[in-house]
Order: sequence, then C-alpha cells, then structure tokens
Amino acid sequence: MEILIPLFGISVGIIVPLAVFYWQYHETKHKNETIIEISKNIDDPSKLEDLLHMLDERKKEPIDYRRGGIITIFVGLGICLLGYTAMGSFFVGIGYLVGAIGIGTMVAGYLYPNTGEELTNAVEEFERK
Repeated sequence: MEILIPLFGISVGIIVPLAVFYWQYHETKHKNETIIEISKNIDDPSKLEDLLHMLDERKKEPIDYRRGGIITIFVGLGICLLGYTAMGSFFVGIGYLVGAIGIGTMVAGYLYPNTGEELTNAVEEFERK
C-alpha cells in the first residue's frame, strides 16, 4: 500500500505531458485537414490567402522583454522568500539567480525597443543627434 503513492506520483508526471502532446497533435492535425478540405473548394487564391491569415495563430506583435523581466523578477523574489521561510538557503540562492535573470531581461527590453512606435521614436531621436 505504501508503494502506491510514489508510483501514482511518478505515473502522473509521465501521463500528463503525454496527454498534452497527444491533445496538441490531434488539434493541429484536424486544423490542417480542415484547411486542406476548404482549400480544395476555393477557386480564388486571394480568398485562400485570407483564410490562411485568419487561421494563423502566431503573435503579430514582438515580445515585450520589459514585461517578461518584471514577471521573472517577482518569480525570483517569491522563490527567495520561500527559501527564507521554509526551504533553506539553496532556494534563496535560486531566487537571487532568477531575479538577476529578470533584471537582465528587463534591461534588454529598455536597450532594444521592440514596438513600431518605440523604433520610430528611437530613429527620430538618433537622427536629431
């Protein structure tokens, strides 16, 4: 009876990722089959282009490193506080490491502007100099 809990924990750790991969595979497979069936019935290439643009799930905006940096800093702070209160100095060190990575990510977001407006403002400011 005592061995069932560790076995259950190990099996859940294996079953959950496999189930997610299986689900993602079938979702993508059915979407691609649907696109193929629809494209067989469309004669106008411009309508097909519009359909592909509608189904495209990729983000059109660039990654905001400042936002990601702030989130990572606070995750590091949470790990650090967990180490102070319950887990020990190992987790405090990990929290500092994650926080430092977040600070680096945030600084990169300020050094390299990524939205169109920020890029335009940076170019205009450089041209004024």
